[in-house]
Order: sequence, then C-alpha cells, then structure tokens
Amino acid sequence: MADKTYLDWPFFDARHAALEQQLDAWASATLAPAHGRDVDDACRTLVRQLGAGGWLDHAVGSIDTRAICLIRETLARHDGLADFAFAMQGLGSGAISLFGSAANKERYLARVARGEAIAAFALSEPQAGSDVAAMQCAALRDGDDYVLNGEKTWISNGGIADFYVVFARTGEAPGARGISAFIVDAATPGLSVAERIEVIAPHPLARLRFDGCRVPGSQRLGEAGQGFKVAMATLDVFRTSVAAAALGFARRAFDEAIAHASTRKMFGQTLADFQLTQARLAEMATGIDAAALLTYRAAWQRDQGRKVTKEAAMAKMTATETAQKVIDAALQMFGGMGVVSEHPVERLYREIRALRIYEGATEVQQLIIARELLREVVATAAPEGKG
Repeated sequence: MADKTYLDWPFFDARHAALEQQLDAWASATLAPAHGRDVDDACRTLVRQLGAGGWLDHAVGSIDTRAICLIRETLARHDGLADFAFAMQGLGSGAISLFGSAANKERYLARVARGEAIAAFALSEPQAGSDVAAMQCAALRDGDDYVLNGEKTWISNGGIADFYVVFARTGEAPGARGISAFIVDAATPGLSVAERIEVIAPHPLARLRFDGCRVPGSQRLGEAGQGFKVAMATLDVFRTSVAAAALGFARRAFDEAIAHASTRKMFGQTLADFQLTQARLAEMATGIDAAALLTYRAAWQRDQGRKVTKEAAMAKMTATETAQKVIDAALQMFGGMGVVSEHPVERLYREIRALRIYEGATEVQQLIIARELLREVVATAAPEGKG
C-alpha cells in the first residue's frame, strides 16, 4: 500500500484527497497493467473507460493542475498506459481549453471528456524538437483558410487521434514569434500518417505529413503568431503533470522494492536487514519526497494564477531523474527477476526512460531554470540601476 500522507500537505484541499481515494479504488478495480499486443486498441479502450468513469472531465475545460497531477500520479502507479491515455487527452485538448473559441470548445471538449474523441498535440518536427524556433512546417493564408505543408514527428496518439493541435509557421515574425496553432481533424485531406514509430514502452506514436492540408481560419487557436505562447501555456500545465507521472512510477517501484526486500531471504536474514539495502531505501524515499514537494509546489502555484515556468521545470527535471534512479535501484534489488519481461519493475524501467526526454529533456529544463533565474536577477537589479 502506497504511503498517502502527502495528501495531508497544505498544497491540497479536502476535495483533492477525496479525488485520489476515489480514483485509486476505481483503478484497482478497473485497470490491468498488462495489455495485449494491439496497443492502439488498448489506448482506445482506456480512453473510453476513463471517459465513462468521469476522470477525463478533469483534463479539459477549467484546469485544476493539482487534480491533474494527482490523477496522473495515481494512474501511473497502477498502469503506465492508462496514465498516457489520460495525459494525452489533456495535452491534446489543453490548448483548446485555454485558447479555443466558444465554438471550438463546444465542438471538441465534451467529446474528449466523454472519451469519444482522441486528442493529440503536434509540436515536434524532425529538425525542431527542443528548438521550437527551428520549426519548418508552414501554414500559408489562402482567403479564409490556411494551407499546411510539412511534417511533425514523435506525435503521441499519432495514427489513432481524431484531431491534432498542430503548430505551424505563419511568418508574422522571425523565430518563435511567427508560429500559429490550429486544430486539424484527422480526416482532413492532405493529412496523412507517414510512419508509425515503435518505442521501448509501447504507445501510439507517429510521424505526420501535411501536403496541401486546408484548414479553416476558424480552427486557429489564439491570434496569428501566438502559437508559441499557446504551446508554452499548455506545456506549463502538463510539464508539471509529467513530474507527477514520474512520481507515480517511483512510488510503485519503491513499494515493490520494500515489499521484496522485507521478504527475500539471503544468508540467514532478509535483504532488508542489510545496511546497504537500508541506505538505498532511505535514499529512494527521500528522493521521492523531495520530488513530490517540488511537483506539488508547482501545481499549487499555477492554481493560484502564478507563473510557474521555473518551478514546473524544476519539478519535471527532479521528478523524472529521481524516478529513474529509484526504479533502477528497485530493479537491482530484484536481481535477475527484475529484468524478466513484464515484471512490474521491468515495465517501470521501460516506462520511465522517455519521461526524461519528452515535453522538454532534462537538459532543456536546466536551460529554462537558469534563464528564469537570470531574468529574476535582471528584474531585481533594474530599479537600482535606474536610480
């Protein structure tokens, strides 16, 4: 049983603790960590289950960051693919929740919440991952429409999504200031799945191609040239939730490790009786709590309406790197059993690795944190310099 004392922390309201308890019970009764070979079908089923359970209501519309984080942490502890399904419904529709017109919100968000429409977020390109300003996919204005040409890659839910939030260069200014965001329905002529991509923790992933793909101007999110702002505002919400998912993975690995260490007999005692094991468990537990404090600080601050660019980056970096270490330590405690395919810690070992890369690699988070710290120094020093 996972330690739930963190729910008493002042970051949370009583409704958050109740939400976690209800989801934990639902997940225990509904979810199975092992899925069949057809990952696309498994994701579709999970989206429908999450919608029917009412959990996707928390991923769309009025966003409660702490609720999203608690849901992701809880789902990740039970089933990594369920966490993925929930997260992508939120990330794929988040820009619509934040910047969509009333008509767009009405058309998409209710279907996403019910699990009837699968969402996706299409930002990365073959030569523009962390460097968004290098984006080449273009959207040219043609009357009341935009015509998209180019490619997107590493797109989660690629191939099964019903619509994509796509970022493309519209040219109002150089670099990141000349990008706009669009909702593109999967059936739109000119949009095709160029390649399905297989990764170590299977989930739907694809490279998309846009070839004369015509999108009505009413499908643009925010103003022309505002796409970078749309993307960053969306990622600020869900970057913190990536940290929460990593926490869920880490907590599950820690639970598995401490249960195993307490029962595994070695040299006339249990594995937990060895001081080396105790030291490792202490490091794991401390790392998890430190990551949790950063994660829920960022979530709480965003729910207070504060800027969280630096705090979200700190949380994402610390939680994902810590989870990798915790899971590796847990696997080591299991020895040979830990590398057996579909063992819980083996699954966790595969699932955690991508979290250190997607939605901003650890190195990018370091750059973001340093940039924000230096901005704060300049902002603090500016009044004094004018005097």
